[in-house]
Amino acid sequence: MTANDFRRLALALPETAEHAHMDHPDFRVAGKIFATLGYPAKGWGMVKLTPQDQKHFVELHSRAFTPVKGAWGLQGCTNVRLDAAKPDVLAQALDLAWQNSAAAPAKKVKKSAARARPT
Repeated sequence: MTANDFRRLALALPETAEHAHMDHPDFRVAGKIFATLGYPAKGWGMVKLTPQDQKHFVELHSRAFTPVKGAWGLQGCTNVRLDAAKPDVLAQALDLAWQNSAAAPAKKVKKSAARARPT
């Protein structure tokens, strides 16, 4: 897998948009990041899984998947070594990450003063 393969799989998911976060391409649904490219280095990606899903992918595909270091990894953020990832397995991981973000409750947004109705 390559960065372009990762990007193509991520963007194939419904309502996904590509943005940038901390100088890395990221992929969002409903405004929430579910995957990134180029972290921790070129040739890597990241998917936001549940801790249970992370355990599954790391155990079954340890060459391709590893927990992100620190607290983010404990929450399910999982690095993907692109050159070791199989397309169908990466597609499944991206789909799960997308589902987790798409299903998460949306943050409440206060109306800005500029959008408030005049009184």
